[in-house]
Amino acid sequence: MSDITLLDGSIGQELVKRAKGQPTPMWSTSVMLDQPEAVEAVHKAYFDAGATIATANTYAVHRDRLPMGGLEDRFEDLIDMALQGAGAARDANGGGRVAGAMGPLGATYRTDKTPPAEQAAPLFAELVDLMRDRVDLFILETVASIDQARGGLMGCQKADRPVWLSVTVDDEDGTRLRSGQPVADLAPVVAEFAPDAVLINCSRPEAIPAGLEILKTFGRPFGAYANGFTKISEGFLKDAPTVDALEERKDLGPKAYADLVMGWINQGATIVGGCCEVGPDHITELARRLTAEGHRII
Repeated sequence: MSDITLLDGSIGQELVKRAKGQPTPMWSTSVMLDQPEAVEAVHKAYFDAGATIATANTYAVHRDRLPMGGLEDRFEDLIDMALQGAGAARDANGGGRVAGAMGPLGATYRTDKTPPAEQAAPLFAELVDLMRDRVDLFILETVASIDQARGGLMGCQKADRPVWLSVTVDDEDGTRLRSGQPVADLAPVVAEFAPDAVLINCSRPEAIPAGLEILKTFGRPFGAYANGFTKISEGFLKDAPTVDALEERKDLGPKAYADLVMGWINQGATIVGGCCEVGPDHITELARRLTAEGHRII
């Protein structure tokens, strides 16, 4: 049996479901200004479900993204609000860790929108400087290309905290990143920057096992947290999309999702959780299954 880190599930999508308002391209970020209590409530729900990490709602808080919502002058305020919500939930829980989430620059899944690694690195370094003293670790999330991985990891070199690299793979071929590049081509980047864990996120759960077989060769702790979308639609890949362009699967309830995750555990994964459309009920069932099968949640 293994020690398993149990991540939370979707933050932005869960906010969309819980808080009032019409989703906009930056809605799950801007909601912190109007309904900050909603963010803490989401983190609390995941701790109550059994998660041991609160992933701060900082995924899209990037200087190049905020102008989409007219939020460019609230950059540091939004980071502070996100960390406040995660930290308050952790303190109320009496334990746990806060992860500073850093999504891709430009747009999710859109490698054509991402600046080159050398330009991206200082933007990530600024985020690290702002969050370092208030988080326990950093997660570079939904990394879709080799250059995105390099830019993020370059920016985290002075993190002084564990750094986890999490990539997103092709929904039909888990051996490839969404850029089309082989997951195996991450090996030199992982060797150079030595992230503390390598993960797969925001991909169809059925595509993840093939990717994990490659990640396990990198010699780092590994794991995954999948999404619950039917597919990444063409509408979502356009400029300034909203979550309305994506459809939730109807066949991925808590038990079905837990079955898939337990397969990743059998592959050797030690860090698991959920991404978009995976909520507190899924994490509750996953915690139950992990405990029932003799694993220790840490």
